[in-house]
Amino acid sequence: MSQPIRVLIADDQRVVREGLAMVLGLLQDVDVVGAASNGAEAVALAEDLHPDVVLMDLRMPHCDGVEATRLLRERVPATLVVVLTTYSDDRSVIDALRAGARGYLTKDAGGAEIRQALRRVLDDHAVIDPAVQHHLIDAIASAPPARSQPSPARAPGELTRREAEVLSLIASGLSNAEIAERLVISEGTVKSHVNRLLAKIEARDRAQAVAYAYQHGLA
Repeated sequence: MSQPIRVLIADDQRVVREGLAMVLGLLQDVDVVGAASNGAEAVALAEDLHPDVVLMDLRMPHCDGVEATRLLRERVPATLVVVLTTYSDDRSVIDALRAGARGYLTKDAGGAEIRQALRRVLDDHAVIDPAVQHHLIDAIASAPPARSQPSPARAPGELTRREAEVLSLIASGLSNAEIAERLVISEGTVKSHVNRLLAKIEARDRAQAVAYAYQHGLA
């Protein structure tokens, strides 16, 4: 039998946290290791407990689920995120997936469905609730036609070929360590590329860099 899936629950409503813990606790191969009431607490607990998956709500105080997902990708990259929320609008779905979430479920999901989603993301699959899939389709259909991807040697913002490559990997949700492994360079070199490209495109943080990458066909 496979090892139990170690799960951290993040939701600002106590009744939801306790209900999820009770439902998941009835499943033989799921172990609820902790619960957080906001995104910042979820990140802190994940750094301490190293769960396999965080079940992440989106609308939470202090640090919302999207920002918490970004932080987890950087600080605890081995921990995966599955969004579990009442929000199914296209903005919420796209923001969560761009931040690095591997799954997106609504709170209509039952225990068996959640368990299946947890197992699938650990098997390196993405999981999108059928109830929200049409939002992704609508968002893609309504987007303006993509421009031809610029040559990395002549990327916008005077980026070098390597900086454009790093920016593309940031937009894919990779952390600095993962980019370093992908490009076979040191993590320190990646940090230098990131700092330079942020300055060149006048982005305040990685989130703005991701938006820039999508706007300029680098993602």
